[in-house]
Amino acid sequence: MDINDILTEMSGLEQLIFRLRALYGKAGYRQYQMSKFEEYDLYARNRDFLASEQIISFTDTDGKLMALKPDVTLSIIKNLKDMPDRLQRLYYDERVYRVSSGSGSFQELRQLGLECMGAVDDDALLEVLELACGTLAEIGGQAVLELSQIDILRGIFDAMGLSYAQWDMVLPLVQSKNLQGLKALLSQLAPDYSEASEFLQKLVSAPGDPEGVIRLLRSAGPGLVDPASIDQLEKLIAGLPEDYRKIIRIDFSLTGNSRYYNGIIFQGFILGIPSRVLAGGQYDRMMKRMGKASAACGFALYLNLLERMIDARDAGCEGKEA
Repeated sequence: MDINDILTEMSGLEQLIFRLRALYGKAGYRQYQMSKFEEYDLYARNRDFLASEQIISFTDTDGKLMALKPDVTLSIIKNLKDMPDRLQRLYYDERVYRVSSGSGSFQELRQLGLECMGAVDDDALLEVLELACGTLAEIGGQAVLELSQIDILRGIFDAMGLSYAQWDMVLPLVQSKNLQGLKALLSQLAPDYSEASEFLQKLVSAPGDPEGVIRLLRSAGPGLVDPASIDQLEKLIAGLPEDYRKIIRIDFSLTGNSRYYNGIIFQGFILGIPSRVLAGGQYDRMMKRMGKASAACGFALYLNLLERMIDARDAGCEGKEA
């Protein structure tokens, strides 16, 4: 049986996974496999990093409290050797256990993703972004990859003198693009920084065209935006192949968790699926929190969201052939 026969017998989702593993392997990423279990304390100490605070736990035979892993990245950070002077490229195909937002019950979710750790520079970031775009291209259909630069937001908040507690008040309004609420809150928290407040509102409501957003960033008043962060954002977008640049949008309502992430963060969408199917970014701050000197970036693809769409697409193709 040759490879084409094997692929024909696979489901549409398994064929996609096969192609993505080949894509990541060709780029120099090796598969990383891990246990289904981790010590409960790893997740308890980092609950605010998790998509859900609820964790399935059990007591092991030696009395140690364990958990079914609700997250892959935390487990990789904990177990991978810290090597800040070199790049470690790896991908995974794992299952995580989380509470369903719909039913409220625990469910098993399959994720495919990759991590780049160690001496991460702009070239490594570009590689990860290109692989994220390539992942969306392999899925097929109309796609969008939204980018943000969280250090730019952090710089604006710092310029206004906002505390971390005040960030937590402002960020939900940024994420929901609630401009009226944002204006009202900032007039209370930072009344002497109306220029910074107005610029933040413009940035959050910007249409998303990369060239237009970068022009807006360069128009910021003195001390509001670090030019190096703008240069990085522009350089990364320019470094992508033309077909991939066409799907890029810049959206500063995308904030991630500012205590863990830094620099570039992103999320991917496919037309017909109401929520993001891919999410990632730089998480050097998370590495530091866990005692690692390495920088890091990566992304995860949520396969459960894709399965129904791919099955429906395959069924449609079969119907046409019939």
